[in-house]
Amino acid sequence: MNKLVAIKVNGRTAKAPLVQDILTKYGCNIKTRVGFHEASEDQCSMDGVLVLELIGKDAEIDAMHQALAALEGVSLKKIEF
Repeated sequence: MNKLVAIKVNGRTAKAPLVQDILTKYGCNIKTRVGFHEASEDQCSMDGVLVLELIGKDAEIDAMHQALAALEGVSLKKIEF
């Protein structure tokens, strides 16, 4: 079973260190990580989206989801197939 999570970070410049701390803690559960945000020569978006492909025990993945969801301005959607 493939397990993906999409994470939206509002105010990413302020939230990025908090999100990164959680992702580092659960780094062994992250097989693939892709990040997106709007950027141009004139500006950089305050919001961003991360897509993670996850591996490992369900309890560890659930703990990571809970830690991320507890952050204000961070929302996530789980995708399993």
